[in-house]
Amino acid sequence: MVTNVLEVNPERLWDSLERSAEIGRFRDVGLRRLALSAEDKQMRDLFVEWARTAGCSIEIDRLGNIFARRAGTDPSLPPVAIGSHLDTQICGGRYDGILGVLCGLEVVRTLNDKGLKTKRGIEVICWTNEEGARFNPPMMGSMAFAKVLTLESVLATTDDAGITVEQALDDIGYAGSAPVGREFDAYLELHIEQAPVLDREGCDIGIVVGGYKTQALRLTINGDTGHAGGTPMAMRRNSLVGAGYVIAAVNDVGLAYAVDEGRTTTTRIESFPNLAGTYAEQVKLTIDFRHIDAARFKAMRADVDTAIVAAAKKANVEIEVTEGWSWGSELFAPECIELLKSTAKELGLPYREMRSQAGHDAYAVATMAPTAMIFTPCFEGISHNVNEAIELARSLPGANLLLNAAVARANR
Repeated sequence: MVTNVLEVNPERLWDSLERSAEIGRFRDVGLRRLALSAEDKQMRDLFVEWARTAGCSIEIDRLGNIFARRAGTDPSLPPVAIGSHLDTQICGGRYDGILGVLCGLEVVRTLNDKGLKTKRGIEVICWTNEEGARFNPPMMGSMAFAKVLTLESVLATTDDAGITVEQALDDIGYAGSAPVGREFDAYLELHIEQAPVLDREGCDIGIVVGGYKTQALRLTINGDTGHAGGTPMAMRRNSLVGAGYVIAAVNDVGLAYAVDEGRTTTTRIESFPNLAGTYAEQVKLTIDFRHIDAARFKAMRADVDTAIVAAAKKANVEIEVTEGWSWGSELFAPECIELLKSTAKELGLPYREMRSQAGHDAYAVATMAPTAMIFTPCFEGISHNVNEAIELARSLPGANLLLNAAVARANR
């Protein structure tokens, strides 16, 4: 057991979470704080104020990613970064992403309380549009930072109202001047698990050793439009019917692979003209499938492809398929995983190794810096839902692991 264990301030962390929960409050217990909205600006402003009060310098890049740096004693060395996001889903909870950012801020505040300096700087990051609830794809700010997406394509992306990311950044005053991209010594991210494993097992720390192989597909289903009453059934090329066949079949694929951790869903549907009295000429779908095993993922993909072809034939429509976001299962740096494991053991904190079923900004950052993640429990794994809930006592072990691991890395 180490003798100089650092611990965050529980009351201050919880007070910060409660203050965040007032901004964009939705259905009383949840949040609707969409990326680059007025509510997002209000929360960003509060974070920047808190970080500056804690002595951090602030830089904001062209995509609105915020970097709050606590200086190290050797400014020539790249910093240890801690990050996550402050935006939420449309029917979102209070902790998804937010806990990770505020635990990062709590690292800085705790070091200030103790009067401790680190050799490397510590940089707390708020990434833009992790959720993808307003602008698609998700993890947009971190993926552009890691050059997985181009800056130009991200700035030109529109929401459903036709507003571009560039316009939205200008509107809230977060189109920063810093270049997109910088060097990190390492990147650590704490996040609620968004699945029920930790909660049900009574374990308070998950050390993430990888993810699920994941693929999104964008489907454009083309038929023609006609009168809902007058057109004979045999003549119809109803794209919405084709979409329905795809949705049901993709769900069946997920059920077939669920026994060994397969996941499938349809996440978004757009129908044109989407009017009463006429059937659909064009429908756009986004589908998402994931599996922990690469070989089973490949088989799942084949079954999804077969289902799409069968749906097109059955509905007498054409279906165009393009690939969306994707990531693999081997994501994180062994050296950072070992840092978390050894630190947890030194602190006497029980943990389990696990794989992430969800996507996170850390996935993008891992392509350009040594990266690892810590999971903390949320009640029954409920997330992307206003009823998302955590217990402070069960979040503190992960927060203290983050604190001590970040300091150890920053002092090497």
